[in-house]
Amino acid sequence: MRLKLDLQYFAADEKTEKATPKKKQDSRKKGQVAKSQDVNTGFLLLLTFSTLYLIGPMLKDTLLTMYEQSFTEYIHLDITEQTVSHVLNKMSLEISKVLAPVMGIAIVAGLTSNLIQVGVMFTAEPLKVDPKKLNPIQGFKRIFSARALVELVKSLLKITVIGVITFSVIWTNKNDMIMSAQKSLDAALSFFGNTTMIMGLASAMALLLLSVIDYTYQKYDHEKNIRMSKKDIKDEYKNMEGDPQIRAKIKEKQRQMSAARMMSEVPEADVIITNPTHYAVALKYNEQKSDAPFVVAKGVDFIALKIKETARAHDVITVENRPLARGLYSRTEINEPIEEEFFQAVAEVLAYVYKLQKKV
Repeated sequence: MRLKLDLQYFAADEKTEKATPKKKQDSRKKGQVAKSQDVNTGFLLLLTFSTLYLIGPMLKDTLLTMYEQSFTEYIHLDITEQTVSHVLNKMSLEISKVLAPVMGIAIVAGLTSNLIQVGVMFTAEPLKVDPKKLNPIQGFKRIFSARALVELVKSLLKITVIGVITFSVIWTNKNDMIMSAQKSLDAALSFFGNTTMIMGLASAMALLLLSVIDYTYQKYDHEKNIRMSKKDIKDEYKNMEGDPQIRAKIKEKQRQMSAARMMSEVPEADVIITNPTHYAVALKYNEQKSDAPFVVAKGVDFIALKIKETARAHDVITVENRPLARGLYSRTEINEPIEEEFFQAVAEVLAYVYKLQKKV
């Protein structure tokens, strides 16, 4: 028996259940989300090299102009504080004009890749000091964990793929590289620039393809880490619901408010159909609201007694009909029209009531 209880305890404490929405939200607040750095790197390389491809001619012209000015104009200037400051400011401005689009695109790439993966999220939890991270034993466990092995394999795969791409591009263009010494400066720069663009864009595309696999793994690993046991789910539900006594008081208060609203409708009823001691059902007919009479209040025992007392206080006619009272109570909810099977019996009761009230 003791062994059976222990097994049940461990089974209840085993994290086999998917995380609840609240658990996912709490993890997100702590900065624990599924995220792949390869997506960031792939986007960054792709957009950066694409931008360099577009502004490459401008970058080449700017660098050549600066080179020419350095050896034709700046070389003849006297070395003074003013001239050095002028040359540095002008060259810095020219370089900034060229690099500004690249830096801007790099920032956009970083923001976009993060938004795609985790959306908008602001949290300072990862920046807090965690003493557990300073524990050397835990550090060794992380180094030799399955996750560390996966990261190692992933890094080796990336190095291999990028190495193969780079070697392939260089090997394909080896003859042009050998002959580049016989080309003009402009042609040599264009060749090496295009070759670099091809290697960069191909590597970026390869990283993006690998990032899809990595993101899938990261998402699986994240969901695995935030799994919950059945006990965790029960505890979370209890915490969300609050103390049982408080819940009971809230439900009791809700019942009292519902009963009070129901009693306020009794004076507007056309008739009260009773058992006569145990059941009471208040009916009202309003052709603008419904084609059939509908129940405005109902109850048994004490509530039935309160309905009849309220009806007497407001001169609402009470009619005794045991089977009709029981049937309406069990088959019709408050503010709902009666079912077709009660039409004939209720019509006779209402006709009797209207006759008493001299409405007919």
